[in-house]
Amino acid sequence: MSEFLELALLPFQLPFMQSAFIVTLMIAVPMAIISCFLVLKGWSLMGDAVSHAVLPGVVIAYMLAIPLSVGAFVAGMACALMTGFLKENSRIKEDTVLGIVFSGMFGLGLVLYVKVQADVHLDHILFGDMLGIAASDLIETGLIALVATLFLVILRKDLLVHSFDEQHAKAIGLPVRLLHYGLLAVLSLAVVGALKAVGIILSVAMLVAPGAIAFLLTRRFTAMLITSVAIAVGASVSGIYLSFFLDSAPAPTIVLLMTALFVFAFIKTSLIARTAS
Repeated sequence: MSEFLELALLPFQLPFMQSAFIVTLMIAVPMAIISCFLVLKGWSLMGDAVSHAVLPGVVIAYMLAIPLSVGAFVAGMACALMTGFLKENSRIKEDTVLGIVFSGMFGLGLVLYVKVQADVHLDHILFGDMLGIAASDLIETGLIALVATLFLVILRKDLLVHSFDEQHAKAIGLPVRLLHYGLLAVLSLAVVGALKAVGIILSVAMLVAPGAIAFLLTRRFTAMLITSVAIAVGASVSGIYLSFFLDSAPAPTIVLLMTALFVFAFIKTSLIARTAS
């Protein structure tokens, strides 16, 4: 029994696993909260766009010898601003604009990466490297998570009104543009924070899945926020823990758990709806 308990607690005792748990938990909270607003506003594709758009910023930052997070944030905001400009000045719908912008920027990032032949491995950018997190990365991610979480918690009521009805928010005097671009800025920050933990591609799942699952399971916004955070935190810890014993990559394991939870929530709500009818 003691040997089994010792083996079960082993992942929590290894320094590299401790860092993986900490960095993923820090970014899971703001991403879960953002996820709720993205789902309610119908901006799930925006999270995908910003996640992919940061790649050229990362490569350019490497070329200029500046922090990769700075380049990633600038590129993410550039994607969001370009999307807004094209939407307001053309007849093209937002989802089409997003598809063109994020695929174009991702392609630019790949071209630059091949041209530069950076020492930073592409797999670490695309899929993260939470098992190789340094102390400086923990501090950077912690600061990003704190800023993003404070913004979302303090302005949660205004952001909720803005997410449901932008025209109503404008009519009652809310700073609609500030809320719009503030949410985009926090979205870009969250992606930057998740870059080293789960990477560009898998951060999309953390920006969509928790809010989507919570939306299926709850009826009130506060309950949705709490459920989303609980799902993100629970799936993150469980995914990293299971990956240790399965000898699999932590980030994809987290995403698989979130997908399974979504399927479970969908089946549950469908059965309840059929029973009620």
